[in-house]
Amino acid sequence: MADNDEYVPDFDISKPTIARVYDATLGGKDNFAVDREGAAVIAQHVPRIKEASQDNRLGLKKGVEYVARQGIDQFLDIGAGLPTMENTHQVAQRINPDAKVVYVDNDPIVLAHGRALLADNKSTTIVTADLREPESILGDAEVNEMIDFSRPVGLMIVGLMMHFHPSEDPGSWIRTLLDACPSGSYLHITDFADTGWPEQKAMEKSCVEVLGNGWARTPEEIEAHFQGLPLVPPGIEFPARWVGGVENPDVPAVEDLEDYQRIIMMGVGYKE
Repeated sequence: MADNDEYVPDFDISKPTIARVYDATLGGKDNFAVDREGAAVIAQHVPRIKEASQDNRLGLKKGVEYVARQGIDQFLDIGAGLPTMENTHQVAQRINPDAKVVYVDNDPIVLAHGRALLADNKSTTIVTADLREPESILGDAEVNEMIDFSRPVGLMIVGLMMHFHPSEDPGSWIRTLLDACPSGSYLHITDFADTGWPEQKAMEKSCVEVLGNGWARTPEEIEAHFQGLPLVPPGIEFPARWVGGVENPDVPAVEDLEDYQRIIMMGVGYKE
């Protein structure tokens, strides 16, 4: 989105937003100068930020593919972000063309672009809501029109949890959502990792500087997001090393990964 003096948006472009900065790191066009400046600051600390952002998308793709192949045909994707490569509905509907997807976001530009992109896709929609208010998600008419909560749901919270400080008790929001999902549902989460590698601290420092949030968590802290759900093997893992349902997959050792592959960790939990 090029800067245009004649364009007067109905949202604040004086401050960077999570979705637009993420879009800028991927080389997208749905962002403003302030977002590109923020992405440039992050790139000073994490030179391969574009690849790191793509690694988060890899985590999304792997999680959606696994869940869809278990027979899940309805997905609730919270904190969807701007449309980019391998969106949830594209991955899920490639496996099951009848899969339904509801995106949830609170960023006006995400909503505008999402609605335009999804106008012709009757199995996918986007609604305005915030993870901080899970009841508003569960009570939304469009959500309930698309998602049947009497049947298993694929709950996606990808690239979002790092933006909530532990003091906000984000686990309580997740519990509320999980309580509404029946047995057989899945929860897929990615988060910034803290396992001692310098690139992880670099990402945390730069995101907090630019966005005011973006905290890294240990694998144990990430696992706590799942509220006691059993994790699909191999558990909490870097996307490059995560192979759904395989306990000890034949994958590169952590020390052999590229630095950008050690920033995000992912997991998929199953509600028994």
